[in-house]
Amino acid sequence: MNLLQTKSLTVSIAGKPICNELSVEMQRGECWTILGGNGAGKTTLLHTFAGLRTADEGQIDFADKLLEHWPRKLLSQKLGLLLQDSNDIFPSTVLETVMIGRHPHLKFWEMESQSDFDIARQALADVSLEDVQDRQVNTLSGGERRRLAIATLLVQNPELFLLDEPTNHLDMRYQITLLEMLIRKAKEQDGCICMVLHDANLARRYSTHIMLMISPDDIVTGKVDDVLTEENLARLYQFPIKSVETESGRVFLPGTL
Repeated sequence: MNLLQTKSLTVSIAGKPICNELSVEMQRGECWTILGGNGAGKTTLLHTFAGLRTADEGQIDFADKLLEHWPRKLLSQKLGLLLQDSNDIFPSTVLETVMIGRHPHLKFWEMESQSDFDIARQALADVSLEDVQDRQVNTLSGGERRRLAIATLLVQNPELFLLDEPTNHLDMRYQITLLEMLIRKAKEQDGCICMVLHDANLARRYSTHIMLMISPDDIVTGKVDDVLTEENLARLYQFPIKSVETESGRVFLPGTL
């Protein structure tokens, strides 16, 4: 079943085209990765999928219903967006921050229940932050803040995970463990992941489907093995790419000019 579907979607920002007549179907159980060069519009497209931007033309369906017809509160229970960077403007503790993810599930002026706090503490444990729940957010490192943002998304308990560079600021251990955890959580929800990455090898390892934003009129989509090829990546990055077969699968390396 399609969870997110675009039909002839055309998007631009400040007069710059991002995609022209993009049609794609993302189904439950799938993990999509968007790859593109700097300035290709990956974040803009992801924000359009989330309903934060209006497309120039075409439509987006979420769970077989026009995205714009979903009430925002109900949509926020089912669609979660991890921003590229988190701006922690107000002073708050780690636990207070992660509890924000429960707000879509609360009624107006309803206080958080013990169950909400249990969900929040479990999410902190999932990202290895359970021991710092009382610390002020502004004392955390960049990697710890990224893990906190992921935990906040987890307590939202969405069906569609829109992740903008989820591995930002994370070391290799957390890149691997948190991507695997997010994929597991999405499967438990019978949901879908669509994420932006810059690492073709992480995309190869964890994705079922790929979207290559080569140009607004040349966006290649499909199953990972069909799309992630030396030729396609060389066209995407305008740089020679070589692949090597390893015990863990195919690995892409930069070639020489």
